Amino acid sequence: MTYPRVLCLGEILFDCLADRPGRSLEQVESWTPYPGGAIANVACALVKLGTKAGFIGAVGADELGNSLVELLVEVGVDTAGVQRHPTAPTREVYVVRSESGDREFAGFGKLNAAEFADTRLQAAQIPEVLFENAEFLVLGTLELAYPDSRAAIARAIKLAEQYDVKIVLDINWRSVFWPNPEEAKPLIKELLKKVDFLKLSEEEAQWLFNTTDAGAITYRLDSVEGVIVTAGAAGCGYCISQNEGKLPAFNVDVEDTTGAGDGFVAGFVHQLCQHGIHSLEDAETVKKIVTYSSAVGAMVAMKPGAIASQPTAAEVEAFLYLHKSL
Repeated sequence: MTYPRVLCLGEILFDCLADRPGRSLEQVESWTPYPGGAIANVACALVKLGTKAGFIGAVGADELGNSLVELLVEVGVDTAGVQRHPTAPTREVYVVRSESGDREFAGFGKLNAAEFADTRLQAAQIPEVLFENAEFLVLGTLELAYPDSRAAIARAIKLAEQYDVKIVLDINWRSVFWPNPEEAKPLIKELLKKVDFLKLSEEEAQWLFNTTDAGAITYRLDSVEGVIVTAGAAGCGYCISQNEGKLPAFNVDVEDTTGAGDGFVAGFVHQLCQHGIHSLEDAETVKKIVTYSSAVGAMVAMKPGAIASQPTAAEVEAFLYLHKSL
């Protein structure tokens, strides 16, 4: 059996995107469901880029859950870590879009945030064998909002430490997922002590650290090997193995930004798998890795849907070649 090199623990769900951008929740007349969930997006994007990945998370024993697991299998994601909850439903989240393609989470319909299957992920059912063979564990912070999934994160981190698996954290702060949003910051700050690589948006950086400077955040955390702060169309800043820099964003026609950040994370982890951790000592290699990550994120934003829009490695290389000549 070939085990995944990267484990992605978190949520898988349906993003119900408003069919017409520029409308408020009350004005939306119709929605189109797209498979998503930040961590599931990362797992799928990794596989499409050519890195074996596994998803660890919970879905309901319902049709939505069935279709999401079928999608993971179809893409080629390892599903040994998927749990099925007998009563809690698979999550659906409603997303409204601005005219420029930026999205905003607008809630969960008639259910509250804590009633879905992904909140019931059981720590004891996480397969240890996956960690024995993995190199990276990718986490978000949404699962910290619920007791069961918070315990599952704690066990995954313990296993990662036991088997020397590097931990990559994408903050992905979404207040709508938290029954008690004021609990978020202390729980996230505790988690930060355990991670090796951190990716966060400018807004999240300001919220957690009162700065958007990747270098300042790296030195403040002390234990991390790298920090990337993304700023959408304004590009990103990074500090990785003491190599600091800023890169502009690729100039593309944005259709839908859902999953673009997850594509960035997948591009980054894929490149870490390709080049190896030791390569991060070289400033030029770090710049190439972050450029590649930015390209994957940009390409995801050019089409609707977080998973359907993800590129292959060949498509990313063609994109980079095209933009190098512009």
